[in-house]
Amino acid sequence: MSTTTDPALLLLERLHGAGMTDVVEVAQASGGQAAVAGLARRADGSSVFVKGFVEPPSDDAFAAEAEGLTALRTLGGATTPDVLLVSADLLVLETLQPRPSDEAFWERLAHALARLHTTTTHDRFGWHRDNWLGRRRQVNTWCDDGFEFFAQHRLLRWLDEPRVHATLDAGDRTALERLCARLPELLPTRPACLVHGDLWAGNVLAAADGAPALIDPAVSYTWADIDLAHVWTTAPPPEASRFFDVYAELTGLDDGWRERMPIVQLRQHLAVIAQFDDLWGAADDLRATLAPFRPRS
Repeated sequence: MSTTTDPALLLLERLHGAGMTDVVEVAQASGGQAAVAGLARRADGSSVFVKGFVEPPSDDAFAAEAEGLTALRTLGGATTPDVLLVSADLLVLETLQPRPSDEAFWERLAHALARLHTTTTHDRFGWHRDNWLGRRRQVNTWCDDGFEFFAQHRLLRWLDEPRVHATLDAGDRTALERLCARLPELLPTRPACLVHGDLWAGNVLAAADGAPALIDPAVSYTWADIDLAHVWTTAPPPEASRFFDVYAELTGLDDGWRERMPIVQLRQHLAVIAQFDDLWGAADDLRATLAPFRPRS
């Protein structure tokens, strides 16, 4: 096992160890939160994208991610990078392009996401295996009821995480449990469909032909709102102004979707609290959403 603390050298050593000995240099990439990543230049001048965990959370983390990329492409018609190599501590992908800053790109993304959600409806919630959201396991045990699935496997499951336990007080936890008990009153009944599961703007890049390309999925069959909430609440850029209108036109999204986004996004706030020192306001946003459910003192 390597003892280097330099992320680029770590990735280079792992690439060579995996048989990609023609890689001559790795330039570390920015933007990732859970893993280290870089652009690996090969002897012939071509490049590939590589990512790895300094300490992998599990032997199956990258295999599950690679499977998610394939599922988004083959089942939902989304553009994803080709998987070139996958192991317990390394994932090598086709290189993508930076996301362009224009409205047309985001409208294309709305079409792609609408196609993904409307063509992959499923009669159950879950996935055939657990996968990973950052460095934490995403539990995907099959469930017939979407409210139960969301409550148990997307919200309450985080309460035992050490950082969440330390951040939330007893009132916060009680409020979350009360909200979960009332989910059928708060959210509409919706079918399950295949979702990306971690769709913030940083996980949207561009393919060589300019098509929106998705990376870093945490797939499952659940509510389409999971993806919509992530885009809505993670500061989409100004050029995304038409994204939500186009998506609504294509999917028949109801007018009340904006009001439920904070509830759906509780899952991501809890995941952030569980994993990172910088909470990016997650705890404050979570408490604001839970405020109506807190016990009265």
